[in-house]
Amino acid sequence: MTPEELSLAISACLKDAVAAGDVALEASAVPDEVRVERPKNRDHGDWATNIALQLSKQAGMNPREFAAVLSTRLKTIDGVSSVDIAGPGFLNITVDAATAGALAKAIVEAGPGYGTNSALAGHVVNMEFVSANPTGPLHIGHTRWAALGDAIARVLRASGAKVTAEYYINDAGSQMNVFAESVLARLHGRDVPEGGYPGQYIADLGRHVLTRHPGIRELTDVAALPVIRAAAYEAQLEDIKHTLADFGVVFDTYFSEKDLHDGGAIESAVARLREQGHVFDDGGAVWLRTTDFGDDKDRVMIRANGEPTYFAADAAYYLSKKDRGYDQKIYLLGADHHGYINRLKAIAACAGDDPEVNIEVLIGQLVSVNGAKLSKRAGNIIELKDLIDWLGKDAVRYSLARFPADSPLTLDPELLKKHSNENPVFYVQYAHARSRGTARNAVAAGVDRSAFDASLLEHATENELLSYLGSYPSIVAKAAELREPHRIARHLEVIAGAYHRWYDACRVAPLGDEPITDLNRTRLWLNDATSQVLANGLDLLGVSAPERM
Repeated sequence: MTPEELSLAISACLKDAVAAGDVALEASAVPDEVRVERPKNRDHGDWATNIALQLSKQAGMNPREFAAVLSTRLKTIDGVSSVDIAGPGFLNITVDAATAGALAKAIVEAGPGYGTNSALAGHVVNMEFVSANPTGPLHIGHTRWAALGDAIARVLRASGAKVTAEYYINDAGSQMNVFAESVLARLHGRDVPEGGYPGQYIADLGRHVLTRHPGIRELTDVAALPVIRAAAYEAQLEDIKHTLADFGVVFDTYFSEKDLHDGGAIESAVARLREQGHVFDDGGAVWLRTTDFGDDKDRVMIRANGEPTYFAADAAYYLSKKDRGYDQKIYLLGADHHGYINRLKAIAACAGDDPEVNIEVLIGQLVSVNGAKLSKRAGNIIELKDLIDWLGKDAVRYSLARFPADSPLTLDPELLKKHSNENPVFYVQYAHARSRGTARNAVAAGVDRSAFDASLLEHATENELLSYLGSYPSIVAKAAELREPHRIARHLEVIAGAYHRWYDACRVAPLGDEPITDLNRTRLWLNDATSQVLANGLDLLGVSAPERM
């Protein structure tokens, strides 16, 4: 019995109790699925639910009284061996060994689909993350959101949401002019202008421009700058895309800020928001009255000199997302962007959206790496591609994914390079590799999955392992709901520990001349179920599941 099957069975019992008049509830109050969780203390059963506490007030009953009514019906479910009422009205459910063990076969048969759910079906999400200026290589400041943003997108999709991962290219504004001037200077062997971009990569871009436009040095600076800006920008954006691909991050859309300006989206946004009564003129400038929606001050959209502000582009960009059909917009921003939360929510409200529903702003704290060296190529930053070369994609991604985004984080490279249980990514990946090795050895010994007897999985370590495998779908659903992929990483570590203990206690392949029995065959199902869950979880984190280590 999977947790989902138990959930549906409890819901059916509730509906039967309502229909029989045992509890005074409207049928609509009964959820289609009931949340079940593993008790912290396994002596309290295999699964627990607080549904009696949730619904007792509506039913006008004491929670324990409500739980007693439900308990009587739950005991009739096939595979449920006992139901106990604990505390104020918790229901602790124990299933028999055959019911618990059946999960192993269900997982293998579900394959990559095990753990997916439809909790967010119908949600159409635009998730913007990284969005670094295309004026230099990606660096450590972008690393956390590249890993977490991609993992969150994967987890949301696993819960049924339709997600577009979007990179907003800040290719408009003064920084692009400074970028072009820096490349021009290096192209002519001059120092970059004050406030320009340092680093060897600027000289490299100059050589790239020269290859594309051999006569560029013959042009005046005024004539050369637009050519340099376009060619260097294109090359730098490609470098960013390649680095992200090496990190396992692929965006569905790269959205150009310049296109907003060139296509008249800024003027259109001002006009639309003015029609809704939120735009006013003062001092020759055009303002958006964001204080009506919780912002600390109203925001200038068009300066008195007629130039649009970054805020105007933010408003136009939000409206673009709305127009493209995204009912949910998730922004993943860096630690220095706390001030953006209220202003972005105010834009949503001014656009007629519900800022508590249609927009979500997540802030990630800084990450550092002990002993990391500044990039020789970029000069003053730690490049993402250097981190990948040094520590490996899997180690960096897993380490970033296993902590909440709002916690400052320092990575220990010595730990991440260790092939030991101290290294979390090694610990989980090794469990997967070990399970695949166990499967290969079992098959070589003549063990196959031609038989399955769930009742044979009665060893204590088997019960423990099955319980954690069974919890995996609810962990994925919760990670999606809270945008917290670290929950999956931590649960994979729990599964890995349970698997290692099971491996030490229970054999899949027989020893020596021992005959192959259905116990061996059934344990191969459990072994392969563990492989599948570990692989599924690692995939949601963008981390590989190696066959050998």
